[in-house]
Amino acid sequence: MNQIELQDLCKTYHMGELDVPVLKGITLTVQTGELVALMGASGSGKTTLMNILGCLDHPTSGHYRLEGDEISGLTTDERALLRNRKIGFVFQTFNLLPRTSALDNVIMPLSYTAEDVSDREGRQRATELLQRVGLGDRLRHDPAQLSGGQQQRVAIARALINRPQILFADEPTGNLDTHTSKEVLEMFQRLNQDEGITIILVTHDAGVARHAKRVVRISDGLIEDDAPVPDRAGVAGAPPAAAAGGAGGGAP
Repeated sequence: MNQIELQDLCKTYHMGELDVPVLKGITLTVQTGELVALMGASGSGKTTLMNILGCLDHPTSGHYRLEGDEISGLTTDERALLRNRKIGFVFQTFNLLPRTSALDNVIMPLSYTAEDVSDREGRQRATELLQRVGLGDRLRHDPAQLSGGQQQRVAIARALINRPQILFADEPTGNLDTHTSKEVLEMFQRLNQDEGITIILVTHDAGVARHAKRVVRISDGLIEDDAPVPDRAGVAGAPPAAAAGGAGGGAP
């Protein structure tokens, strides 16, 4: 099913007497379980689009339906509640609390959830997530005691603590070296394949976009191209072409 549906979505910022159109009519669908790269140069509108998709902002006009529900007209508080229940974010800057353990950084979003999670259950859930991202032996380490790649893994675990249905990763490898970037991107692939989480990678980097199953290119506030990634069998961690299947399919 279509998890995300956009129809003629526009966003204009008003700066004094000047109107600045950023999104100029975006029509797009994303199916449940897809791994999509939203790709564009700086100023193309990709971050604005991600902010609307992630319920951090609202469109000026057009329609945004999430799992069939119209999102465009929600209030700030209603969008915040929806974000907390269904959406996770990973950013280029790790945004971890200093002098706070990896475990407590991952637990933190549970303080804002409407879900009734006990302290014991929260710590167990956070521990399992850190183990899943390969940091089971770093639970008590502060960010300063972790490498950049390890900090991003903590950020990924934190983004998953509320069990989101959609994960947005905004330039998630921008502060990482090539080897660590590859490991983090392969982790996103495994999360998508094994957990069925819809993942949208926002990037300007074609190398990052190749780890997705589909690339949506945006330029000057419009979709320039929307196509599957060719030869995904050549990407580390990707399923063979014959088994890749459609949206959300084909966990190897």
